[in-house]
Amino acid sequence: MDRDLKAFLDKKADQFNDMSFIKNDPISVPHQFHLKQDIEIIGLWTAILSWGQRKTIINKANELVQLMDGSPYDFIINHKEEDRKRFLEFKHRTFQSTDTLYFLDFFQNYYHKHDSLEQAFVCAHSEEPVVAGLNQFYQLFFSNPEHPKRTIKHLSCPAKKSTCKRINMFLRWMVRKDAMGVDFGVWNKIRSADLMIPLDVHVGRVARNLGILSRTQNDWKAVIELTTNLRSFDNNDPIKYDFALFGLGISEKDNWS
Repeated sequence: MDRDLKAFLDKKADQFNDMSFIKNDPISVPHQFHLKQDIEIIGLWTAILSWGQRKTIINKANELVQLMDGSPYDFIINHKEEDRKRFLEFKHRTFQSTDTLYFLDFFQNYYHKHDSLEQAFVCAHSEEPVVAGLNQFYQLFFSNPEHPKRTIKHLSCPAKKSTCKRINMFLRWMVRKDAMGVDFGVWNKIRSADLMIPLDVHVGRVARNLGILSRTQNDWKAVIELTTNLRSFDNNDPIKYDFALFGLGISEKDNWS
């Protein structure tokens, strides 16, 4: 282990893992809520929409909050078919009304049967619980045989060799617990130690510059390599270094890819 590099990353993680980080980050949207289900619903949706300018992501996620009358869980549980008409004009980049309506349908069907979205990601008997959980959630999300084919591009899983950046970021939000209060830590059945790094072009570039990622392609193998190296710095909470890597990368360009 490179102790100087660990010390540098620890310092940068502490710098960005701070409540001042929230206001300009998409995580600010679920931070408007205290009910776990509200946090889960708008948290997942915000994470899925997280590409492009951060300001635009936040505005679009807040638009969804307004369309759900400011109460995501209550709206999901109780809305009628005619209430979905208001979402027909919602779009963000390639995320269109067809995708929006399918998300509403999935959420409503799911929460009529389950109390928390956490259950959809839990694979307790797997040696790779997060990998299995991501694949399981993908299969569950598209288990409706009438799901729109175009919506598939908005969700990823390790089985497709994707980095799963947005969904790994969502898991970080839900699972990590510390005293800083940026991440929510509202889930208890997935360990912080098992989380995988949310890898995008910025994080990948910074990691390669620091010598902790050698793979040139951003894919699931790169996620495994980088996460493994971060565990050598902190085996119990390796993804705290997402704050450091993301912070170093985003300072270069305020855009998510």
